[in-house]
Parts: sequence; C-alpha cells; structure tokens
Amino acid sequence: MFFKKLRLDLAAAKRNDPAARNKLEILLTYSGVHALSWHRLANGLYRLHLKLSARIISQFARFLTGIEIHPAAEIAAGVFIDHGAGVVIGETAKVGAGTVLYHGATLGGTGKDKGKRHPTVGENCIISAGAKVLGNITVGDYAKIGAGAVVLTDVPAYATAVGIPAKVVKINQKDIK
Repeated sequence: MFFKKLRLDLAAAKRNDPAARNKLEILLTYSGVHALSWHRLANGLYRLHLKLSARIISQFARFLTGIEIHPAAEIAAGVFIDHGAGVVIGETAKVGAGTVLYHGATLGGTGKDKGKRHPTVGENCIISAGAKVLGNITVGDYAKIGAGAVVLTDVPAYATAVGIPAKVVKINQKDIK
C-alpha cells in the first residue's frame, strides 16, 4: 500500500513539474514527496491511536522538509506539493487525488472550533503559492485558488477563486459577471 501510494506521488510530481527529469531524482530530492511519505507513516500510527508517536514523526518531517502536515489529515495518493516550504495542512483537512499545492499554501482553521474545522479540497485542484484556505469549507474538484488568495467560503467545482477575501471569478473557464 505504501509503495503504491509512493508510485502515485512520484507520478504526480513527474506530471506536474516540468523540471522533473526522472522518478529517482524526484524520490531523492523533492521535499513534497518526502513530506507525504513521512505523513503516510505518521497517519498510520495516528489511526492506531499512537498519537504521540505520530506527532513526533510529523514534527520531525516538518524539521526536514519545512512542510507541516498534521498526522490526522487525510491526503489521497497522487497529491503533489511543489516547492513545499511553508505548506501547512491542518488536522481535519482532506485533500483529493491529483491536487497540487504550491509553497506557502495553508489548509487551516479559523480558531478554536471543535470537530471538522479545516478544508476539504476535491480532486485535481490547484492551490497556488501563499493561498490560505481556512475553515470547514469545500473546494470542489478541478477548482483553482489564485496566489495569495484567502478563501473563507466554499468554491464550486471547476471554479477559479482569487483575492482577499477570495471571490469566484471563473467557472468552467468562463468569466463571472
């Protein structure tokens, strides 16, 4: 299972990064792939109720990669974290397959709420550099979040959202008027 997910992560990096020359280079040098691999180990321990061990591993991975992923976060195989420095993925976040997160992206909470308090990001989304997606909201499949956007409300599938606070400006590549 681990190696199947790793293969999908490597393929996602190869597909999404034009600078990626081969899977060995990706495996050895891509911090996003490293962070996801460490996360899968920490998530397994978390699900076994070994929460302290899971948190220690997640913090060690953060130290190594600069990417912080809570061990309880649910991340599908085939996600790509590009230039991952500063990426933060919160405890109750869910990230769908094929999604790309760029440096400085945050899938975070808005305060001390209980229960589901982090975003659910659909499949094949793009969360651009510095974007902040906050709270128990949903980003639909194939949505794009612009660089530096602060997303506080749901974003429909196939939409593009930009700005502070983010507003949907396109759906299905057609401008919203």
